Amino acid sequence: MKVVHSSTYDINIGKGSLQTIEYSTYSAIAILVDEHTKMHCLDIFLKESQINPNLIIKIHSGEEHKNISSCKHIWRQLTNAQFDRKSLLINLGGGVIGDMGGFAASCYKRGIDFIQVPTSLLAMVDASVGGKLGIDLEKFKNQIGLFKSPKGVYIFPDFLQTLNKRQIISGYAEIVKHALIIDKNYWQLLMETSIEKINWEETIHHSVSLKNNIVKSDPFEENKRKILNFGHTLGHAIESFLLKQGKDILHGEAIALGMYLETELSPLNANIKKEIQKYLKSIFNIVDCPTLEQLLPFLKNDKKNEHNNINFSLLDDIGSCSYNNELSKEEIKAIF
Repeated sequence: MKVVHSSTYDINIGKGSLQTIEYSTYSAIAILVDEHTKMHCLDIFLKESQINPNLIIKIHSGEEHKNISSCKHIWRQLTNAQFDRKSLLINLGGGVIGDMGGFAASCYKRGIDFIQVPTSLLAMVDASVGGKLGIDLEKFKNQIGLFKSPKGVYIFPDFLQTLNKRQIISGYAEIVKHALIIDKNYWQLLMETSIEKINWEETIHHSVSLKNNIVKSDPFEENKRKILNFGHTLGHAIESFLLKQGKDILHGEAIALGMYLETELSPLNANIKKEIQKYLKSIFNIVDCPTLEQLLPFLKNDKKNEHNNINFSLLDDIGSCSYNNELSKEEIKAIF
């Protein structure tokens, strides 16, 4: 088992990670699941962790259910079971479960402890690390939220066996992002290694370590942490627009297209742009992009914006990223 030390909690990665969860001091324990993690992951988790929960809370899966209504359901369940402030919520699932479960726990009775047990690749390498929590509001991604660290993150790579290839590829987008923004050697390694041959435990550990170092240097996203948003300004807008249209798109698929487009916006030479975009097209299903006019309402509500300017994190080179790049509508329109 590998351990990555964050500022206030540990990220435990490997087969024995679930056996290290400390829960004996809590008055009650609830586990948050959706229909998929209840079916495919809950029994594995209970067997590995030897935890006997007081309550299982099930919510519907999918970004469309990452909202205040789902939070109310969680809070009612905790309230009806008389959970007090010394209770623990275990979030067993992907990015939606982790974001929303952490948010709900942080608000319940002004805050109870929670831990993250990510079951998707995307959540393992990105969403579960860094203490960003939140829900969507009227199709605007993560519009309501806060920063709050979990008591721990426990990554059990065997959960990847419960995922289909599409989910794996979606999570891989965040791994590619980490390489592009901060680790050129990692980028070369990814380019030379087929996804089928990746050692997931090693790769998850490396990606988590990269993100953790960034987060420790800027926990509240005031400066350098913003580079983690590469691909996300356009990516979140694309995801929000398509979900509003009822289209089936995963977070990583939207971010892959966002990285493709934001590579074009970046001040890179033509050969580097071509290298990045060729690799992205070889791995990801680059969906047809909505028009800029369709995306503008979402771009204008991006959380990084300041003084009504649309703000981007862009690549200066492979392995180097800058933030607070304010672009006009005309500059963005040039790539559409």
